[in-house]
Amino acid sequence: MKKKMTFILSVVTFAVFFTGYIYADPLKLDVKEYMLKNGLKLLMLEKHDVPIVCIRINYKVGSVDEKPGITGVSHLFEHMMFKGTKMFGTRDYNAEKPLLDKEDELVVKITAEKNNGDTADKKKIATLETELEDVRKKLRDSVVKDEVFSLYLRHGASGLNASTSTDGTYYYCDLPENKLELWAFIESDRMKNLVLREFYSERDVVMEERRLRTENSPFGALIEQLNAVTFIAHPYRWPTIGWRSDVQNITKEETVEYFKRYYAPNNAVIVMVGDFNPNDAIKLIEQYFSDIPSQPAPPKVKTVEPEQKGERRVEIEFESNPYIAISYHIPEIGHPDIYALDVVSSLLSEGRTSRLYKSLIEGKRVAVMAHAYDDIGKYPNTFTFIAAPRAPHTTAEVESAVYEEIEKLKNLPISDWELQKIKNQLEADFIQDLNSASGLASEIGHFEVLSDWRYINTFMDKLTQVTAADVMQVTKKYLTKSNRTVAILVNKEDNNNKTKETKENKKPEKS
Repeated sequence: MKKKMTFILSVVTFAVFFTGYIYADPLKLDVKEYMLKNGLKLLMLEKHDVPIVCIRINYKVGSVDEKPGITGVSHLFEHMMFKGTKMFGTRDYNAEKPLLDKEDELVVKITAEKNNGDTADKKKIATLETELEDVRKKLRDSVVKDEVFSLYLRHGASGLNASTSTDGTYYYCDLPENKLELWAFIESDRMKNLVLREFYSERDVVMEERRLRTENSPFGALIEQLNAVTFIAHPYRWPTIGWRSDVQNITKEETVEYFKRYYAPNNAVIVMVGDFNPNDAIKLIEQYFSDIPSQPAPPKVKTVEPEQKGERRVEIEFESNPYIAISYHIPEIGHPDIYALDVVSSLLSEGRTSRLYKSLIEGKRVAVMAHAYDDIGKYPNTFTFIAAPRAPHTTAEVESAVYEEIEKLKNLPISDWELQKIKNQLEADFIQDLNSASGLASEIGHFEVLSDWRYINTFMDKLTQVTAADVMQVTKKYLTKSNRTVAILVNKEDNNNKTKETKENKKPEKS
């Protein structure tokens, strides 16, 4: 009863909170759209309770748009967008430009000589590296560090950040409503006159980030290998941060080409939520962004992941406690089965009353963590389970327990009470995500990148239509053995000991 009451209060709060800019149905967003001639889309939602405007510039490009050799370039470019322009981040761009060109020239020469392997001229490399360090010292003296960040902060902005996903790249900024023109001036300059300064050092930063989040992280290593085996053709198979060798060798020339193709106004959307006048916003965007030329439409991903014909398994050795991850192929956003899969995900792992928690953690006590989620993408993606066994139980026991819960969903319809509880949880979570101007801006931009922001307006209606039969149907359809990939992370030392014991047991007895 308490949860139900909390949900009702949340809906009431939501309706009151949104009063003045949502019509008729309190859970329908009244987003105004405007398109510039160069293809830049503007989405606007008024919210006048506080004098703040939350703005997102989202580009419809992510790791899915990359190719072998430059995987990770979208994420690297996210870093580069904060390095300034011809105007920001430099003391004198005219003096800096020749140094940047010289740095590129020396890097190319050093790389070419090192690629000669055993015949490389070490003395020549040392001379070039000394010259390169001298150039970089001059470049460091010419840079105004974090000038864009500092300028924003001095004028009251907050939430300055960016993120990269498989399907999009997102830039965040929340600022006082009287600073909109400052934002337009800075961001239009970043779109027009970006300079890839500190490119090589930032590439090293990304490499360190990869080491921290993937190579030295059991979860990172597990999910990277899981995706690489789950997808054999589609570019969802490679990590957003990129493969190590690609990140190490991405060139500035390749990055510039990627920028021209994908970071054009016709591949971008600006989202504004907050205290502003839409007509004034349109004039401002026209003034600062309309002269940025559009580019040819970027290529779409043509590769379709083939139907999986049988279970795949992969084992990863790592100095860590064991983990297991299981993934199943599911459709893309907009497919009618997605809403029932949302219910399945929440049913299995939403809170301490979820089935995985009650069974694997509290009941059988075979796991210390068990979670399920459906990863909704622009293209068909995955439904994934992640779990960690409780010692001395094994990943095999956890795996078997997960399958037991899946079979229950296939064969026993969930009760009306349990289905309604899950719908209430999903609705409450959905409302919570939209409970601030910042959350609204992020969600509108996110769904616009994936398909259409109107997904938000239809979600509640579609969710209420999900039945117990739908839950059984999608579980039977997607959570099958032939459609799954299993990744198991095992302790490297334990694995070596088991191998040694097996070999010793196979030794022939002496006569």
